[in-house]
Amino acid sequence: MNIETKYFGSMLVDENKVIHFVKGLPGFQDEKKFVLIDFPDNPLFQILQSTVTAYVAFVVASPYHFREEYTFNLGEQTKEELAITTADHVKVLSILTLRKPFEKSTINLQAPIIINVDALKAQQIILTDNFSARTPLQTEKARVE
Repeated sequence: MNIETKYFGSMLVDENKVIHFVKGLPGFQDEKKFVLIDFPDNPLFQILQSTVTAYVAFVVASPYHFREEYTFNLGEQTKEELAITTADHVKVLSILTLRKPFEKSTINLQAPIIINVDALKAQQIILTDNFSARTPLQTEKARVE
């Protein structure tokens, strides 16, 4: 199917790779169908692009690339809603806010996106743990060195 994208203009995407957000995304409840688009020349980042609204697109990445120690418990209701039966089905992504200079960019660890890669169902959950929506991509130690 052909879609309009925020960053890449018109492009053809595989309908079999459309991810369904049953509840939409917080602030975008009507946006329920997205695709992941690889970021050119940078496999670390992807674009989570609405298949309906071109301007609804988010730069995402695995939070584990930036914070190996990142852990949280997935509630039973979320597992049920996304038909998750094994950890192998789960992909976790976080939305990034990119800034100039890049060192000021942040990652949202408070609201990860959980995707069942087999069922292509997803949900953004809000964690009540002590995670921030504006966690620096680099630790203070990494920025000093």
